[in-house]
Order: sequence, then C-alpha cells, then structure tokens
Amino acid sequence: MIKQMLKDRILTDKERKNLSILEVIRKNGPISRTDISKITELNIVTVSNYVNHYIKKGLVIEGELDESTGGRKPVLVELNPKAGYIVGVGLNMLNMVGVLVDLEINVITEVKQERIPENSEMVINKMVDMAAEIIEKSGIEKDKLVGVGVGIPGIIDERGRTIRWPQSLGEKDISVCLSIKDSFEKRLNIPTFVENDANAAVLGEKWLGLDRDVRHMMYMFSGVGVGIIINGEIYRGVSGAAGELGISSFKADKKEILDMTYGLGRWEMDLGMTREAQEKVAAGRGSMMKDLAGGNPKNIGFRHLVQAVKEKDPLAIEIVEQGGYALGKKIAFMVNFLNPEIVVIGGGIEDCGATLLDGIKNAVKEWSVEEAATHVKIIPSAFGENAVALGVVGLVAREVFAQA
Repeated sequence: MIKQMLKDRILTDKERKNLSILEVIRKNGPISRTDISKITELNIVTVSNYVNHYIKKGLVIEGELDESTGGRKPVLVELNPKAGYIVGVGLNMLNMVGVLVDLEINVITEVKQERIPENSEMVINKMVDMAAEIIEKSGIEKDKLVGVGVGIPGIIDERGRTIRWPQSLGEKDISVCLSIKDSFEKRLNIPTFVENDANAAVLGEKWLGLDRDVRHMMYMFSGVGVGIIINGEIYRGVSGAAGELGISSFKADKKEILDMTYGLGRWEMDLGMTREAQEKVAAGRGSMMKDLAGGNPKNIGFRHLVQAVKEKDPLAIEIVEQGGYALGKKIAFMVNFLNPEIVVIGGGIEDCGATLLDGIKNAVKEWSVEEAATHVKIIPSAFGENAVALGVVGLVAREVFAQA
C-alpha cells in the first residue's frame, strides 16, 4: 500500500533514485543494470543495489541474458507487472472513463459511461460506483490494488477534500464540500489520489507517451483548462488554481462574458462550436447536422459536429476551422508566455481531427513570436478520452515507484 500521497512534496534522494530507475525499467525493460546506469547517470553499484532490493520485493524480475561483446553476459531485468494494480477514473467532456491497469500500465479492465450533464456530488458518487464496478469486473484480489487515481475538473484543495467548479459564460461557480478522497477511501478502502483533469492528462502524456527528455509542455484541455509541466514537474500554483484558462466576474452580464470568450473570457468545453452550429442551422444554413439531430437544430450536439466534420460537411468544417483558429490565439498567448516544447490538444475537442489542429497551428504561427512558434510542436492527445484516467494512473504509479 502507498503510505502517503502528497502533491508537490519534495522527493528524498532515495525516492528520486527509485523513480528514475523504475521508470527506465518500465519504459525500456528487459534491460541490463549497465544500461540502466547509462540512462539514469547513476553509478553501477547504486543501480545494482537498488535493483536487487526491487527483486527481493517482487517488484522487478530477472529475465534472459543479454548479448555480450565479450566476457560474462549481463542479466536483464524487467518490471513485474503483476506486483500491483491501479485503478484510474477520469471525467471528460462527454463521458466518464475508468481503467484498471498493472504496473506496466497495461489496461486489464475498462469501463466507459456517459457523464451526467451537471457538476454535483452525484458526479463524484457515480465515479466511486465506477471504480467499484471496475474492481469487481477485474477479479483482482483487493490486497493487490495499490492505489486509486481520480481525475476531475475544477480547483481541488491540497488534500482532495473539496472541489470548486469554475463555470463558463458568467454562470455562478459550484462548490462541492463532499470529500472526494474520503468518498473513495471509505467505500473502497484503497489509498486514493485526487488530481485536476488537465494536470492528470499532461502528466499522463509526458510519463506514458512522450520522450523522457521533454521538460516543458502544456495540455490544452478542451479550451477551458491547461495542464502545465515546467522543468519536468506539474505546475499547480500556490493554491492549485494554475491553468484555469480565462477570467470571469459575477458582476458581468452574459453578453459581456460572451463577447470576451474569444479574448480573455472563460469558454465552454467545446469552444462554443456546438452553440454556433445550433444558431447557424436555425438561421437557415444547410448542414447534415440538422438531420443527425433529428431535424431540430436545438438538439445538435458535439458528437453531431464531429461526425459532420468527418463527413466533410462544409458548415461543420467552417465552424471547426474558426474554433481552432480562435483557440490557437489563446494558445499563442500561452506559447509566448511559457515557451513550451510541446502543446497537446485534448479533453475531447481533438475528435474534430486535422481541421481543428490546422486552425490552431495557423493561429499559433501567426500570433506567437517567431522564437516560440518555431520551437513548439502541437499534437493531438495520444490517449484521447482515456487521457485523464491514464494520467491519474501514472500519478499513482509514480508514487508507488518513489516509495519502492
């Protein structure tokens, strides 16, 4: 079991070495102790001592002998995926995703459900139910579960006790006093770690997908939040509110907020593209989206927009191109401000495909300073709707490795 899960704590020297060595074994195994030493830049004696300790604990196993250029053949080691299992539950724009993985982050069990269209305590209870369902379906023994990760939008306090959901378009923010962490731990009796969705997604992309040398990156979560990694670590700010993209005031009326959305204002999760599609179709613009919505423009949803883009519907393409370009201007501001190596587009809007991505890239190229625009790479999420669930799984795995 994980003894402690504290965000932003300073790792001890031993924990840093644990994390470095085990991450290399996870990504590169089977691998020799000599190669681990070269990649981590830790001396071979240190690596051997740590690896031998992991073997005794059953976290690492020895495999076949490696090819040798002469002398004794080195023994290869790899992670023991069955040493523990992790549950991750993430909330996305349209659905909830839950996964149970082994320590190599192989998905053993996966469950997906449509999310209820509200932010409330009911959402949290549904996520707990999903975690319990995943555990039951997997058939994994309870003592093999080392932790649960929960990825959820909003501003989370440092202990995962409460959450505040900043609303878009001038609506009142929602505060939920139900303890997310306690809700999971009381029901499941498994250590639980709670993280903001964009933060979870950016770390998941970094730790599970991208090259380990990437140090500065952003994850643009459906236009409303940004996960930020600076010097290899998540940047949360002093109170965990870093990355809430856009400003709002309860004193402003809805029209003022709407007028600000393409500038500094808060945005809808889908960049306002669904609302625009509804308005333009209702005004008489022809589009297959109307047929997909059963003939009623008010029923046009984000999924209809995505399907129409894939079918090369002219209006849908126009809306997504404009939405991508508008988002690209906000990203250009962040690119100038933080100068990242990579910007990942995710949270659901990446389903719009190359049409959206091209609009973003064009705006970033046009609105960013040349030095920043030249060095940034803009890519869609590698994990799509699983990004948040896998991201929190990665956070739990890092804690497991650090405390090995």
